Amino acid sequence: MPKPVEVPSEAPKQGLTSIQKSLFEAEVIEQIRMVYDPEIPVNVYDLGLIYDVQVDDHKNVNIMMTLTSPACPVAGSLPGEVESAVRGTPGIGNVSVELTWDPPFTIERMSDEVRLMLGID
Repeated sequence: MPKPVEVPSEAPKQGLTSIQKSLFEAEVIEQIRMVYDPEIPVNVYDLGLIYDVQVDDHKNVNIMMTLTSPACPVAGSLPGEVESAVRGTPGIGNVSVELTWDPPFTIERMSDEVRLMLGID
């Protein structure tokens, strides 16, 4: 009786190197910079609303963000806009956006350039 032929299983996908992760994270951030706060003419990344961007070895992305206040009129839509923009990153895996109020947003989170542009000392 002939032996059954073993079919090699698909090799597991290799994860990203740390350099590839950094480059991919930069691409994700550029996508986030396409989303603007509707009341302030600044993108949500430079405004300081994005607290963290985590990229795993398979290009899955987790974003931690906040809003300028809990009563923000775009609280229901802005996180979805960020998620949609990030999904436009070529090669992206899963995307999740978490909204947090801790720590609360303060103007100190804004870049110096944004504070200067808005006339905030």
